[in-house]
Amino acid sequence: MGKRFHRVGRRPSVNAVVADLHAHTTNSDGEMTLDDVPAAAADAGVEVVAVTDHDRVHPALDTPWEDRNGVRFVHGIELRVESPAGRVDLLGYGVEPTPALEREIERLQTDRTRRGARIIENVESHLGVDLDIEPRPGIGRPNIARAVADATGMAVDAVFDELIGDDGPCYVAREVPDFETGRELLADACGLVGLAHPLRYDDPAAALELCADLDAVERFYPYGDDPDPAPVAAAVDRYDLVATGGSDAHDHTLGRAGLDADGLAEFLDAAGLPDP
Repeated sequence: MGKRFHRVGRRPSVNAVVADLHAHTTNSDGEMTLDDVPAAAADAGVEVVAVTDHDRVHPALDTPWEDRNGVRFVHGIELRVESPAGRVDLLGYGVEPTPALEREIERLQTDRTRRGARIIENVESHLGVDLDIEPRPGIGRPNIARAVADATGMAVDAVFDELIGDDGPCYVAREVPDFETGRELLADACGLVGLAHPLRYDDPAAALELCADLDAVERFYPYGDDPDPAPVAAAVDRYDLVATGGSDAHDHTLGRAGLDADGLAEFLDAAGLPDP
């Protein structure tokens, strides 16, 4: 995928966050409905929010962007793929779903539902509890973790660490597309495609090498362990990337990371989206 834009700057965000470009709703594994987003944005002083539900476009957002209750919504998607660097997440912005993407989303949601059912069964058997949750399209491990927390009093993080994390006794893997397939699907349907949270992966350097075939990378992200951001900044320069940023909100708190006004202007220009 060739670069389809002219960069207007590379300086990091130092001013107030005005755009949170990574948020999840109840359409996948978030806690906010779409109607909850404007209030959360107002609380955070955020003007633009990208809804990037996992492996799913939001059915109430039928255009690449829209203004709603004082907030600019960018229609996005977060797609997990299998790559030479392991499993990574791609963020697509300004979605206009193609038939090919819609078919892959349908396949992924069928797999998610089946996988969710198996994880729920594993947890119930492992703990001897009944969980108040049913498998459905869009279900993710955070949904299940919250249900386990409600049923047992465990902390959500502990549910991941002890039960449903990648090495946990109740974990079930998903079937995801390969990197090139996922990248092409998003490139055909989105104005901009980038790598999500590059420093979260087991091999960040290998993950960042994937950016040679992408438009963007998530430069600003609320990592809990405060890793050195220099490799991401270097990748922005090396591959001529647009720097994106977001909080990866699964709750109601936006603005923990994102773009300032200058970064937002660059992002909108690159994605072919109008200024608010």
